[in-house]
Amino acid sequence: MKASYHASVHRFAVFTVCWTVLLLIAGALVTSNDAALSVPDWPKSFGTWTPPMVGGVFYEHSHRVIAGVLGVLTLILAVWIWIKEERRWLRWFAVIAVGGIVTQAILGGQVVIQLLHYWLPVIHACFAQIMFGAILSIAVFTSNWWISDRPQWEDRGSPSIHSLALLNAGVIFLQVFLGAGFRHKDIPIWPHAAGSLAVLAMVVWTAVVLRKRFERSRELTKMRILLHSFFGLQFLLGIGAYWSRISTAEAPQPVPVMIALTVTHTVVGALLFAVSILTILVCYRLVPRPGEVAVSSDDRVAV
Repeated sequence: MKASYHASVHRFAVFTVCWTVLLLIAGALVTSNDAALSVPDWPKSFGTWTPPMVGGVFYEHSHRVIAGVLGVLTLILAVWIWIKEERRWLRWFAVIAVGGIVTQAILGGQVVIQLLHYWLPVIHACFAQIMFGAILSIAVFTSNWWISDRPQWEDRGSPSIHSLALLNAGVIFLQVFLGAGFRHKDIPIWPHAAGSLAVLAMVVWTAVVLRKRFERSRELTKMRILLHSFFGLQFLLGIGAYWSRISTAEAPQPVPVMIALTVTHTVVGALLFAVSILTILVCYRLVPRPGEVAVSSDDRVAV
């Protein structure tokens, strides 16, 4: 059965993606301003839902409020999808996304309760990237582009573009983990610096394969350009963020230039990971895997 396009559901999903980016910015501001333990309790802040928004409390409590709104948005989206969508797998995927948001909220609470111990801040930061990818995927799955008939491209090379796109996303996620470990002072800088070179190699490899095998595909060409663009920007921001951290190391508190560069570097890193997830989805949609042929916009049949 061919899926129907529900414009209102898709637009709401896109809005939820944008709100998730806002939450990522808020989370990065908490870390960059050393405000993670400005509020000693959870889920309330100093025993109330409306604490005085001063100092680090502003960043920490704002982060909690934005996260709470995201939870409500994700729940509404899941209910809407359950009512409107014919695709059963998408309905359950939306429900799982709600569970993921709840899990992320609990992790955030444990970060405070456990006083930043046990690598919990790193786990919290990395799981946020996973949830960002999940919500982005829902926005793609509910789009008219996903359910409409698209030209199919044959992959003649090895390794397959599906395997390469998955490996690319995996290496970028590993770099996200290393970056979070350094930002939360659990590991030194050199693993993150080495990881940037690994990401460079993977992005170049993936982009070269996309250009050689699918040069005529407009969508896959866009993915190649986005991978190059976001990595180049992220690499430059990483240098700037590290420079600002070294040059202001003696400052009694975080200075604006360090905060701005670090937050931007963190958020662009999340967007790079999102582009890698989007590349996986576009490859899956446009390039039948070995042993498959595309028979409609919704189904594939193994041969």
